Amino acid sequence: MIRPSDGTQAAHERVYRALRGQIMHGEIAPGAALTLRGIGKQFDVSMTPAREAVRRLVAEGALSLSSSGRVSTPELSNERIEELGALRALIEVELASRALPRAHIALIDRLAAINGGMADVIARHDAVGYLRTNLEFHRTLYLRAQAPAMLAMCETVWLQLGPTMRRLYGRLRRTEEPSGHRIILAALRAGDEPGLRLAVRTDVTQGLRLLLA
Repeated sequence: MIRPSDGTQAAHERVYRALRGQIMHGEIAPGAALTLRGIGKQFDVSMTPAREAVRRLVAEGALSLSSSGRVSTPELSNERIEELGALRALIEVELASRALPRAHIALIDRLAAINGGMADVIARHDAVGYLRTNLEFHRTLYLRAQAPAMLAMCETVWLQLGPTMRRLYGRLRRTEEPSGHRIILAALRAGDEPGLRLAVRTDVTQGLRLLLA
């Protein structure tokens, strides 16, 4: 039998995971306001699990809480974007380097398939799908690093950048998959660690540089 407290905890976790995914993948625009009532209605839960999910996301930097109690996705300053970009370059380069010794042919083929799927979302001008697929490419590689604490830090950075990156991808109107991914794949196939580190650093920072231009 599920006790009420268990049900509340399960509802809170469900709302937290769903909202976290929406924010990370840019489904919610920068500066968009959220209400506990609206969250509760969206996920068919009471105020308690909605409030707890918001509390966790505020702690992770995915949502902002003003002194008046207004909850929203953050609108990042140039300084904040630059800081998060520097974190991506540090963490993701290290994750890729650690993944390289375990980058077997099946993994590289999987990454190539994910990257190939980006053509579909680009053709549909689907900015959310583009961001989701792009992060899937990187996360699939980084899982091979077997560094869960480092990957958790990486995902927190993605979470804070999600709405801003959605805005960028929507503005770029890409017509082909990122060249950086092809260079990453080539470095993995060659077992080229310096080349892989450079390719990942370039890939994860070039988009953010456009935001700062």
